Formats: sequence, C-alpha cells, structure tokens
Amino acid sequence: MSGENDLIKLYSARILALAADIPHLDRLSAPGASVKKRSPLCGSTITVDLSMKDGRISEFGQEVKACALGQAAASVVGAAIVGATRAQIETARAQLKAMLKEDGPVPDAPFDGLEVLIPAREYKNRHASIMLALDAAAEACSQAEQADCA
Repeated sequence: MSGENDLIKLYSARILALAADIPHLDRLSAPGASVKKRSPLCGSTITVDLSMKDGRISEFGQEVKACALGQAAASVVGAAIVGATRAQIETARAQLKAMLKEDGPVPDAPFDGLEVLIPAREYKNRHASIMLALDAAAEACSQAEQADCA
C-alpha cells in the first residue's frame, strides 16, 4: 500500500493542475528553430518551436505528448520561457538535473516553479520525461542562434 500512497503523493493536485494547463501549446508557423525530444524509457515526446530576438526567446510553441510529470515540467517552462536567454535555459536545465539526481536546490527564477517536481527525485525512470522541455528548448536556442549568425 505504501507504493500506492507514494504515487498519490507524486501526482499531487498541483502537478495535475499544471499538466492540465500547459501554456503555448500552439506550434509556431515560422520558428527560428524546432527540436523534438523523446524519452526512450517511457516514450514521452516534446517538440519545441522558438524564435529569438536580441538574444532572448521572443516566441515559443510546444507540442507535448508526455506523462503528467513531463506535462507539468512543460507547463512551468512554457509559462517562464518567453524573454529568457539561452544561458538561463541551460542553467535551469543543469539545476533541474541536479535537483532530481543530486538533491540539489530548486532552479533559479523564472524556472523556480519546477520545485513542484521535487517528489519525483525518487522516481529515476521519470527524470528523462521531466527534462524533455528544457532539453528541447536548450537545443532549439542553440540552433536559433546559429541560424542568426549564418
């Protein structure tokens, strides 16, 4: 019964509310970059479209086909990402990974809402799904910056 109680705690009302209200679910018609990432363990996928202006994300869209934890992470990322720099995205990604794998602190603002995923630390098989949104966004930022330099 404790395993079932652990899952109930993991899928808190807050996580489920975030998963049900993901911002920027429309794909961009002409993105500066588009990246699709997939978690091989569970099959979750997230596709990120973004455009950058003056080194900051100016437009963002995402398609999310993930578990509730991946959806919650995409929700937090989607709410915070417009206006962020590539460095902020990469820092948030490293901090989220450390939070999950090394009991590190919550990512810095504006991505501090990812703290809702602290209970997922114990579920290593869910980490890849949680990381998808920031992994895809970081790669898309890199691609968009390279396209701007070309």
